[in-house]
Amino acid sequence: MEVLGATPTRNLALELARVTEAAAMLAGRFMGRGDKEGADQAAVNAMRLILGTVDMNGVIVIGEGEKDAAPMLYNGEKVGNGSKPDVDVAVDPIDGTRPLAFGRSNSLATVALAPRGTMFDPGPFLYMNKIAVGPEAKGKINIEKSITENLHAIAKAKGRSVEDLTTIILDRPRHDDMVAEIRKAGARIRQIPDGDVAAALMTAWPDAGVDVLLGIGGTPEGVIAACALRAMGGEIQGKLYARDEAELNRGREAGYNFDKVLMMNDLVSSEDVFFAATGITDGELLKGVRYLGDRITTDTLVVRGLTGTIREIIATHTTDKLDNLSSVHY
Repeated sequence: MEVLGATPTRNLALELARVTEAAAMLAGRFMGRGDKEGADQAAVNAMRLILGTVDMNGVIVIGEGEKDAAPMLYNGEKVGNGSKPDVDVAVDPIDGTRPLAFGRSNSLATVALAPRGTMFDPGPFLYMNKIAVGPEAKGKINIEKSITENLHAIAKAKGRSVEDLTTIILDRPRHDDMVAEIRKAGARIRQIPDGDVAAALMTAWPDAGVDVLLGIGGTPEGVIAACALRAMGGEIQGKLYARDEAELNRGREAGYNFDKVLMMNDLVSSEDVFFAATGITDGELLKGVRYLGDRITTDTLVVRGLTGTIREIIATHTTDKLDNLSSVHY
């Protein structure tokens, strides 16, 4: 049989599944225990360990912070086994640390890869205003227009009324005016305590029942969500957000433009992206980790930008075999 086209390239998304599964299995032990720091450290330890086995020459662009503040998975750290390809790496060992600590829903372990130099580096500027949608409304949104105008555009693209739409937004005082405008427009609202990577992904996951993410959230989470939505056919736009005048001035002095609309190509400029997320606690997107004595089950989403392939992997892990092979205890 003749095979047409180029030889298939390596699908690193499947290796990333191992990374997020390990982080989720260790972090999941902390569900509801009120220990955010302990959960985060467990996820970081596991994620860093497995990242070191992946065939790549990776540099952390979106990590746990600067080197002095984050001894592992810090911005600029090299990860992988040093072989090709050269990639940018974005990690969020726990998207939704607080929901995990208090036993709430939609906590995920996430990681994304893209070719070296293609991921947006937000530096120290941690917040941005965002709008994200799934494939049906791709190309119809504009973050510089009002929320009402965007809701009408999304509704038209989906063949619905605005009253049929469900928005998702972080429950923060800074969003009071946005929430008031959404209510006036007539759309439904889901306010969430944390976890805006999961919220962005829900817009491209039909069973999640979410049409649009709105509001100010983390810039690192926005870059990670852009990698996933690029592969899932959705769209995210953002604008850097300064919390005060001093931060705005520091950003401008460093060359950051707070007026620029960050489109998908600004956040991640390559189609050759990989993304994986494993549920830690139950959510609309993925089931949480289950501990069954000698077995652990996980639910993982993996996506690949080049092919647009989306996989959901339900895995069963045998704990004694894992513990025999690993330096971390599952």
